Amino acid sequence: MRIRIVFSAALAALGLMFLLPATAHAHGDTLKVVVTGQRNGHVTADVTWENDGDAVEEAVAATVNAVSADGSRTLGPWRLVRDPGAAPAGWTTAEALPPGNWKVGVDVGFPALGHGELEVGVPVVDPAPGTPAPVGSSPAAVAPSAAAPDPSGASPASAPAASSAQAPDAAAGTEGYALWWTTAGVAVTAVAGAAVGLLLRHRRRVRLDRLG
Repeated sequence: MRIRIVFSAALAALGLMFLLPATAHAHGDTLKVVVTGQRNGHVTADVTWENDGDAVEEAVAATVNAVSADGSRTLGPWRLVRDPGAAPAGWTTAEALPPGNWKVGVDVGFPALGHGELEVGVPVVDPAPGTPAPVGSSPAAVAPSAAAPDPSGASPASAPAASSAQAPDAAAGTEGYALWWTTAGVAVTAVAGAAVGLLLRHRRRVRLDRLG
């Protein structure tokens, strides 16, 4: 039983070894790799069979390397993955290039050999516009209502002036009132003194008449 299982596995492996070259031979023995550019920094490429231009249905073993324009930076190796939003021949990278100019190279080793390269420019993406900052209250709005009219009709600025203006009038009225009472008191006192003097004279005259 074990010998039969091992023999079946060997036949399957041998058939697979013959099947892959047959498939490659049907489409050709090389791949055409065209680096089409980038999308949001992700490298995009089309991989087809060189002979007939058919898309590669098998898994592709490929590496992606990028070098900056001045040669100071290198990125990769990254691998190609299926691009679900593209045609059957479309491939892309899970990683993204930063903004700048890059020389991108793609090397495929399975199911056949292929190479492609392209100079790719990744633009700087402006950040989304932020929410405008709340406008701060102006000093006039924050300060106590310096210019707000008073319910009584007089402005707060004129209120102290009006109070100070009314104070002398009140004082003057009080002084006049006191002066009037003083004058009236003096007059009453003078009239009373005159009356007393006349009464004393009258009594004195009557007394003299009686004695005489």
